[in-house]
Amino acid sequence: MNDPAEVRALEAAETYETEDERFLRAEPLEPLGPPPMGADAWRVFRIMGEFVEGFEALSRLGPAISFFGSARTLPTDPAYRACRDTARLVGEAGYSIITGGGPGMMEAANRGARDAGVPSVGCNIELPFEQGMNPFVDRGIDFRYFFVRKTMFLKYAQGFVIFPGGFGTMDELFESLTLIQTGKVRDFPVVLFGSDYWKGLMDWLVSVMEVEGNISPGDLNLIQITDDPQEVVRHLGAHSPPAAPRG
Repeated sequence: MNDPAEVRALEAAETYETEDERFLRAEPLEPLGPPPMGADAWRVFRIMGEFVEGFEALSRLGPAISFFGSARTLPTDPAYRACRDTARLVGEAGYSIITGGGPGMMEAANRGARDAGVPSVGCNIELPFEQGMNPFVDRGIDFRYFFVRKTMFLKYAQGFVIFPGGFGTMDELFESLTLIQTGKVRDFPVVLFGSDYWKGLMDWLVSVMEVEGNISPGDLNLIQITDDPQEVVRHLGAHSPPAAPRG
């Protein structure tokens, strides 16, 4: 690791404790007796407040698409340009754009929304290293808890467009597929952009996961892969055309 900025970020991460980290850390066991009202119980009210804030901010957004991808992608990368162009076309088709609000692919998608003149939403997350809202977000919301933020991505979107990314991108991909497969959400398109990037994963899903019977052959039809921004728009429109605002 030679990037000084990345080294500084990791050093800061060792000393900064996020609200998610506090929440996921088990409270110490108490002596026998009536259970106290511990920090975890009181934290429920803060979590409730985050849900309320998110619902209030997004309930009148109308039809929207959530974009995901690496925060590390630079504006000089062709994938950044492709994401910006795709988001612009999706915006021109009548959707608002929701992202994580950070740099890289998130910035590209918010920038595309700005190009199209549609609402550009950023759902930022508290991290142990510095991450600010990118300058192309019109409506920004800050979250302390990942699971609250992830609810907003799904509840207020009519589909996902997923560009190349890392662990966080994979998390959003497989969580959405799980919800669709189990019928928790319906008519929810998931588009993977960049066939070369996703090829290895798709080959493994077919040759290992499907062959061993851990998914059904039809499950892979839940995913659309393309390198064409226009195809993204057509696929979204065929499954979740812009409709009345969602509440």
